[in-house]
Amino acid sequence: MRFILISAIITVAACGGGGPANSTPAPPDPGTTAIFDIQGPGSSSPLDGENVTIEGVVTGDFQDGDSDVSRNLGGFYIQDDSDSDSSTSDGVFVFDGTAPVTDVNVGDRVQVAGTVNEYYGETQISASTVAVVGTGTIIPAPVNLPAVATVANSDGELIADLENYEGMLVTFPQTLTVSQLRNLERYGEILLSEGGREYSYTNLNAPDTAGYAAHVEAVSGRRTYLDDGLRSNNAASPIPIRNGDEISGLTGVVRYSRGSGSSGTETYRLMPTIDPQFDIVNQRPGSPVVDGALRVAAVNLNNFFTTVDTGERICGPAGDANCRGADSQEELTRQLHKIVTMLQLLDAHIVAVAEFENNESQSLQAIVDSLNAAAGGGSYDYVATGTIGHDAIKVGLIYQPTVVRLVGRFALLDSSADPRYDDSRHRPSLAQTFEAVSNQGRLTVVAVHLKSKSSSCASDGDPKHGDGQSHCSATRTMGAAALVDWLSTDPTSSGDDDFVIVGDFNALVMEDAMSLFESAGFKNMAPALLGEEVYSFEYEGQFGTVDHAVASPSLVPQIVDALEWHINADEPQLKNYNLDFGRDPALFDPATPYRASDHDPLIIGIELSQ
Repeated sequence: MRFILISAIITVAACGGGGPANSTPAPPDPGTTAIFDIQGPGSSSPLDGENVTIEGVVTGDFQDGDSDVSRNLGGFYIQDDSDSDSSTSDGVFVFDGTAPVTDVNVGDRVQVAGTVNEYYGETQISASTVAVVGTGTIIPAPVNLPAVATVANSDGELIADLENYEGMLVTFPQTLTVSQLRNLERYGEILLSEGGREYSYTNLNAPDTAGYAAHVEAVSGRRTYLDDGLRSNNAASPIPIRNGDEISGLTGVVRYSRGSGSSGTETYRLMPTIDPQFDIVNQRPGSPVVDGALRVAAVNLNNFFTTVDTGERICGPAGDANCRGADSQEELTRQLHKIVTMLQLLDAHIVAVAEFENNESQSLQAIVDSLNAAAGGGSYDYVATGTIGHDAIKVGLIYQPTVVRLVGRFALLDSSADPRYDDSRHRPSLAQTFEAVSNQGRLTVVAVHLKSKSSSCASDGDPKHGDGQSHCSATRTMGAAALVDWLSTDPTSSGDDDFVIVGDFNALVMEDAMSLFESAGFKNMAPALLGEEVYSFEYEGQFGTVDHAVASPSLVPQIVDALEWHINADEPQLKNYNLDFGRDPALFDPATPYRASDHDPLIIGIELSQ
């Protein structure tokens, strides 16, 4: 769907979910059925399939084929007097197709004959006749979050239960926070939450089954979706908001639906009837400023492949894996431009990069060549490892040779070095010792990318426990233990105790894998320096950091600053390189770093001693 801020129609009014009648319409025809009897107290109508005649005031005009092209749900919402029963709604959607015979307007009192039906969970009237019989006024019902209760949708996901407001005109008087923009482009929806930014449970809490269940319940009750009232995809003129921005006094009608037909999140959503006005409180950051003579960063490249994904299994060291990333040369060019812009503005002296094609050198070479073309020849180089392990993606190290130089050869941690480090799950970790040109101080940087949370490890005896850590927690924890023991052997023969493990750990701050590092004497530097509400990634509208810089005891006092550069996690996907679903190519700006990836870069500043 295309998100368009809907112009104010009129100052309309609605009575609310069983509250006292505030409307001033004429008495209904005695032959009509009350809307609250059609809605009933349950999630579906007790009159489903029956022919009825209803009467009420139009509260939301979303007809398709009328003069207003900014909304096209194929019908309109009407509302009648309340029955003072808080369990039943007083509004309903009337579907009248793509070429309505009667053009209605907000404030019209209409009489509708038609059939009651359930459309993807929303009670509707499929109209056979629509007649305007007068005018009326409906006052919006105030709805405060968190909701009194939650309910599971057909996908088994908990959502705020607003069934008693379905089809009604409501207003949210509270300040709501933008929490997810994933489907802004495709379905014109924005996830909003009461109470500010939502954090993933184990970013702030130790894993716990009961605690996590209570967290899921609480988060679900705080949420609603703002929709655009359209059935089309792709924003031509996207609104300039980010996660963390705010909106107050939102007014519209409540609909139960997915983003579009059978696609998108199935939930109660608000179709605005008064122009939404966002408060831009989360400004886009400029170039990062980090104290310290030496800057080390962790950057996830979001599947940067120089092999275009044509659907053939030709990637990976064996040439038999699925490719990822760009689906055309045009997308690849766009993706590379964004990455280079991000890395150039980042200006880190050592960058641990994750999630790029595991080929001999082509992917890193393409990035470094483009960086040098922009910054000057010899400004950047990379550690040449060749392919690493068996996965389609790997980790790597990019550095500025005028600031640091390599000391000795790199080392790899994989299953052959320690069976606890399962390289069929993790990507092999890469260690390289660097020496500062300025003072010959040494530092070993370890680039990591541990097993993701997205697929099960139950076949390895590592099931999901419902404690907030998702899949494969024990696998990540064993990998962490192997990393600690491996570094105790000084795998690069650096002769120096200064180590920092950087990259995508796929573990939030309080999870078992990160706790293991802490118990071994290492320090997770981002939360230590920035506080507990750190984040580098958004998942399902919740924020946390899975990108870490974990320092050895001797290095900790030399780390003087840290920054999570919020250029990606808060941005809508429509700013990335992708051209799927007919996206307008002109939306892309290669000169800005925003949405170069789905993870925010993490940077630490070090005053490295000799």
